[in-house]
Amino acid sequence: MYFLDYILLAIAILLILIIVLQNPKSEAMNTFSGEKGDRAKMKQRGFEKTINNATTVLSALFFVVSLLLLIFDR
Repeated sequence: MYFLDYILLAIAILLILIIVLQNPKSEAMNTFSGEKGDRAKMKQRGFEKTINNATTVLSALFFVVSLLLLIFDR
């Protein structure tokens, strides 16, 4: 295994843990039914914003490392 394989594995595990920590957005289902929730108007703050930003960064890193592995594997 290459060094990037271990990095990808670590990023994948961190990404899974971060996603599990997030609050379920059950009010997203209300969007499809036409109901309006109060959370749609609220901005993310504190821990929720940090978790959301970490998820975004880890997802981007996962994508980039996956592409690098694909390029270097050839």
